[in-house]
Amino acid sequence: MRRLCYVQCMRRLWGPAQVKNLHTSVCQLQRKKVMEADKPWALISEVGEQGYIEDVTDIMTQHFQIISHRDFLQNPQLHAPKIQAMFVWNACPAAKPSLLTSLPALKVVANGGVGIDHLDVPYITSLGVKVTNTPGVVSDATADIAMGLLLASARKIVEGHQIAVDPKTTHIPQCLMGVEVTGSTLGIIGMGDIGHKIAQRSKGFDMKILYHNRKRRSVEDEQAVGASYCESMDDLLRRSDFVMLAVNLTPETTGLISHRELALMKPTATLVNVSRGLVVDQDALVKALQSGTIRAAALDVTHPEPLPRDHPLLGLPNVLITPHVGTNTYTTTRRMVQRMVDNAVAAVKGQCIPNEVKTK
Repeated sequence: MRRLCYVQCMRRLWGPAQVKNLHTSVCQLQRKKVMEADKPWALISEVGEQGYIEDVTDIMTQHFQIISHRDFLQNPQLHAPKIQAMFVWNACPAAKPSLLTSLPALKVVANGGVGIDHLDVPYITSLGVKVTNTPGVVSDATADIAMGLLLASARKIVEGHQIAVDPKTTHIPQCLMGVEVTGSTLGIIGMGDIGHKIAQRSKGFDMKILYHNRKRRSVEDEQAVGASYCESMDDLLRRSDFVMLAVNLTPETTGLISHRELALMKPTATLVNVSRGLVVDQDALVKALQSGTIRAAALDVTHPEPLPRDHPLLGLPNVLITPHVGTNTYTTTRRMVQRMVDNAVAAVKGQCIPNEVKTK
């Protein structure tokens, strides 16, 4: 009776059409709340400067109710039983045993990016939890930054910019000489998808392309980019004007480039690293750059990240460093997050997972 009187009063005040619209809106809101409640929960690092950009949260919230690690820690006993997926971005949240074992409903750890050196895959899978990554999605953006570093280092673009904008500059010095990229020899160590994309780009500069890989690529792949296989990495190091590192970090590739390998390179050569900082012995690299063993280094990755502010690499004039931004474009970031979500949805539903990482 009261409800009827209320509706009648509302109709007198608003009219039938407005009441109908209000009723529809209330019903839609109720349905939305029910749908939200039915979504599985996912643990993320955070949204903001240290985590995901705001522009990608819609991809996650379409299928998951997300909770940041910081909010999770406010009441882990309440939230832990609900978490079915964990999205790892820039190695955060850290997939530590203490966290993983506290999530009884966890079904998947979905990593953003290809590298999984920060994940103990055998341990995670032993808990009955799937591990996924995002291969292929990052290849173009990473290959772009690789060529950008190579070109910027060879042609001293950053130094040129600093001179051009310096308020003390009254004339342009002619001694700012770089090295030729066109027609030079590029040696790529790690000829996976990213390495192959780098070769595609370098072909446009008429570079002679050498590569070293655990397994030789097909003749068709080599011919597509004009690449020649070096069975010996030492041979590649001796012959290359630019050495590009595009390998995954594994026990075998940790410290892959150290004193001996740097000594094999030409004194006019440049080392470019877009893989992981630990692939290079940084102490050895500092000595090689200081002594003139090699001409220069261009790095998108270091260890740690960022380097301590007093690290000698930061003070060397023949070093160019970017803060691990190989995949940092809006397009690639959205594609990565979409792939993470697709993998996680499949795992939660017990479906075939597009990019499952399995122990060997």
